[in-house]
Amino acid sequence: MKRIILTSSSGVGLAHADRADMVVPFIFRFVSGPLPSAEHLNGYLCGRGPRIYEEVCWSDCVRQLPYVRREDRCGALLWFCEAYGVELIELWFDPEPNSQLQLIWILDYLRSEPSVAESLRLRRVDFELRGADPAGLRHRDVRELDVAESDLEIASMAWEAYRAPTPELCFGLLDRPLGKLCFLKPAMEDLLAELPSPTTGLGATETRLLELIARGHDRTDELFRPGALGTRVFDQWELGALLEGLASGPAPAIAGLDGKLATLDPDNARGRNAAFRRSRLSLTAFGQAALAGREDFRRHNPIRRWWGGTLLTNERLWRWDAQSRSLVADCRVG
Repeated sequence: MKRIILTSSSGVGLAHADRADMVVPFIFRFVSGPLPSAEHLNGYLCGRGPRIYEEVCWSDCVRQLPYVRREDRCGALLWFCEAYGVELIELWFDPEPNSQLQLIWILDYLRSEPSVAESLRLRRVDFELRGADPAGLRHRDVRELDVAESDLEIASMAWEAYRAPTPELCFGLLDRPLGKLCFLKPAMEDLLAELPSPTTGLGATETRLLELIARGHDRTDELFRPGALGTRVFDQWELGALLEGLASGPAPAIAGLDGKLATLDPDNARGRNAAFRRSRLSLTAFGQAALAGREDFRRHNPIRRWWGGTLLTNERLWRWDAQSRSLVADCRVG
């Protein structure tokens, strides 16, 4: 029986665990920046046309297999499954928020292909895939669940909610039963926690960054180490962008970030990494006041940041009250 595994970039180790004939890791980051358009996402899954060599498609992160022809890797994912007689499509997505967003995206896409539903199996991955030992994954018992039409409907509803121009629909998911998508609700709450606080104007990860810097952790190596912050939404490069936001503006909360970062191209990974390593961070007096709740960071600094389909600006700002678990519309929201 031929099977493939669909997973997030966290699950690349599954390619060496011998649990499927092929492992397809998805590379999208949905937790920061503007969301890719539906056309772009569909194009990614539909393969590469003969003249569009620069476009990335689903097979670019799949290791070469001796029985797969090169030209077939350029076709649509579902066409490939049919052509190669794939009978099972397993979904391995761990509880990490970006992985859960990828899960609802791919389920929403697969919902439009009714013939595929019977071949889908959802694996309840209740552990972190990133860094997991392939040998351990090979023999690990991971519960398998059938995917029903109701599960596809829930995924489509949740994906539509995340793409909406306000976070209100996502907030509504917290009070809804989500069936087999049991990790989606805590992931969504983690995402909502990254909205600015009504008191400090800081998101959960921004708060943790300031807390650790206040305790003397002044090196980015320490702050960017996996698990160091105790939050799980952003990766290392996204943490760097958050740090830059906290260190710039009319009222910076952080001092000591290497000034060269402001002039480096965002794609210059080597130069930016070196600049982060040179930085020696500390809190400004304003940063101390914001962390203590005496100042609102967003009342003194501009914001233009994407949260799913929501563009957060000072004029149209949504906040998350962690204590009451409630969504708060800023008074300037029209």
